[in-house]
Amino acid sequence: MVETITSLQNQHVKLANLLQSKARARRKEGKIVLEGTRLIGDALVQKIVPEYVLYEPKKVDYDLLAKLQQTRATLYEVTDEIIQHVSDTQNPQGITGVFRIPKPSLPDNPQRVLILDAIREPGNMGTILRTAGAAGVQVVILAPNCVDPYNPKVLRSGMGAHFRLPVVEADWGNISGYCDDLNKYLATGDGDVTYSDVDWTDSWALVIGNEAHGGGNKASNFADKGVSIPMANAESLNAAIATAVLLFEAQRQRFQS
Repeated sequence: MVETITSLQNQHVKLANLLQSKARARRKEGKIVLEGTRLIGDALVQKIVPEYVLYEPKKVDYDLLAKLQQTRATLYEVTDEIIQHVSDTQNPQGITGVFRIPKPSLPDNPQRVLILDAIREPGNMGTILRTAGAAGVQVVILAPNCVDPYNPKVLRSGMGAHFRLPVVEADWGNISGYCDDLNKYLATGDGDVTYSDVDWTDSWALVIGNEAHGGGNKASNFADKGVSIPMANAESLNAAIATAVLLFEAQRQRFQS
């Protein structure tokens, strides 16, 4: 029988609310919150089972609920007030799940590595992760000063990328060691080479810098070359859009070869 929760002071409700709002709590507990049918469904496809789920019976997708029951996940029926309380969206879909933070390992001998340097905007971060997965990147490494990759807005815009692609945080010393045998590029407006002239069929590591300031000093020292995207009537592109241009050119070359 499913237990019903009606109090905002319930420990499961309080934890879900805290995880939504505090990065420090997410790190301490090692847990995140996923909202909505799509994100929770994507996690289940990847065999990731929630620790527990809060759902409102009048709004929930019962096909998803049936899949959750098959995994033997702990389910709590809650009020609409509670769903609103633990949601980070204005129009919640009636279901929220608490999951363990993924702890992927770094792939051995990678050929396609994306490094994010001080990406601060959650929407950009999530879109970049989703794009990286679609373009065949093998691992995304977050250098210091990036936004929390488990921020609710990052999770939503990532659309499940966190469970399909290794996302790892590391300092520049470890990044340099891991990428030592790769061709190392930094996306920049005044690069040494145009992005379409790079041989992306060889193994590479690509750094995408901060939205406002580009790559920092450590990113510049790390890279062998700067790579640029020619533009007609603009000085720069949004970080996520620039990433997509570069990564899909790399994928195009790889497919053609």
